[in-house]
Amino acid sequence: MAEKHSILTQERLKELLHYDPETGVFVWRIRRGMALAGSVAGNRRKNGRTAIYVDGVEHKAARLAWLYVHGAHPEKFIDHINGDPGDDRLSNLREVTNSENMQNQRRARTNSSSGLLGVVNNGGKWQATIRINGVGKYIGTFKTPEEAHQAYLEAKRTIHCACTI
Repeated sequence: MAEKHSILTQERLKELLHYDPETGVFVWRIRRGMALAGSVAGNRRKNGRTAIYVDGVEHKAARLAWLYVHGAHPEKFIDHINGDPGDDRLSNLREVTNSENMQNQRRARTNSSSGLLGVVNNGGKWQATIRINGVGKYIGTFKTPEEAHQAYLEAKRTIHCACTI
């Protein structure tokens, strides 16, 4: 049995779990604590991602899927192409840089004043800005937040090569 702090190998992962790349679901091959063999592995977190404990260590299911299929831990970030962090189908996963991962952001942060990605209220008007290599770029000021958001999305599709919106 692997030690608690050792790096999980593909061999050990496949000994414990079966991964279906078509559904993105992991199933236990053997009984693990209260989990019976054949039961779905992992728990959905508040952020929508699935986490699975293997040998006492928590792993993100998307990263386990990468290891399971490719035989190596991803060196970069794993991006969910469709923006759904719980969709761990292999066709929805890609290895990207942090910058590329951020380019595929689909929702405004929880502290957003507008609730829309790329849009802020600026004195009763709505301003759209986009980040390029960490630097904010002004897109324009609009009458409605929806107009600003649409302008942001158009810019995002053009500027952010990793964007799948």
